[in-house]
Amino acid sequence: MVATVRTVLGDVPAGELGVCDAHDHLFLRSPLLPGQELADPRDAARRLGSFGELGGHTVVQWTPHGMGRGAGSLAALSRSTGVHVVAATGLHQAAHYPPALLDRIRDRLAPLFVSELTEGIGSTGVRAGLIKVAGAFHAVDAHARLTMTAAAEAHHLTGAPIAVHLELGTAALDVLDLLCGELGVAPRRVILGHPGRSPDGAVQREAARAGAFLAFDGPSRAHHATDWRLPSELAALAEAGFGGQLLLGGDTTVPETPGMPYLLPRLRPRLEEALGAELMEAALVGNPARAFTFGPVREA
Repeated sequence: MVATVRTVLGDVPAGELGVCDAHDHLFLRSPLLPGQELADPRDAARRLGSFGELGGHTVVQWTPHGMGRGAGSLAALSRSTGVHVVAATGLHQAAHYPPALLDRIRDRLAPLFVSELTEGIGSTGVRAGLIKVAGAFHAVDAHARLTMTAAAEAHHLTGAPIAVHLELGTAALDVLDLLCGELGVAPRRVILGHPGRSPDGAVQREAARAGAFLAFDGPSRAHHATDWRLPSELAALAEAGFGGQLLLGGDTTVPETPGMPYLLPRLRPRLEEALGAELMEAALVGNPARAFTFGPVREA
């Protein structure tokens, strides 16, 4: 049985993902970012096309339900640029939503996630390929527990991978305790986002030791100061035997973020010089093909 990834144009063999931006946003809207929406399909096409011209083949958009993910534009963008796009269902932290929206969907999150994974997002016909949820700062709060419980239920029904926003890189182990310990999700089906924002090597290694993927996805966010320490973080994880669990992404959240155009021509050469081409090939090609597999994953 060939492993597949669910893209906005349908399921494709995981081996066809090619060079992958494992965490980014073509579209994004939040009340926490007023006036900084990513909402222009022409700009999205420019950024996605540039990524393709630079050698990129797949972009995984982590924008979840209710945050302006542009589902109606994603299929056309993928066709016109030739770049695979993976869309997300799920729910971010409560602060990103009007309370009325949360009240409407709070009691039907798992069915909503399953529907968007299997039937499509609204009337677009575009199916999501992963579930995005979020932890709180150094904690799993009540909202995170609610959304992660629904995500785990949807995962068990569909086999969709679960991507987790770690607030400022914290609470990785708390998230894994809930998702993998209490809720029974296999750690290799979990992608932890932003671990570099809290550069605690011991925590990073423990999360990797549990089996989760680690998405270092904020290199272009200058205020997080991740660039200068990223080579040493990745080197330490690779030397500890976790090179097969590392992912890279641009995480474009506001218009001025360099994001996709920065990842390949700027960050990749720097990391290859420090860590070697083999590790970068794994982080950009081999590892995403396993991390974003949709459906049951057979034991190795």
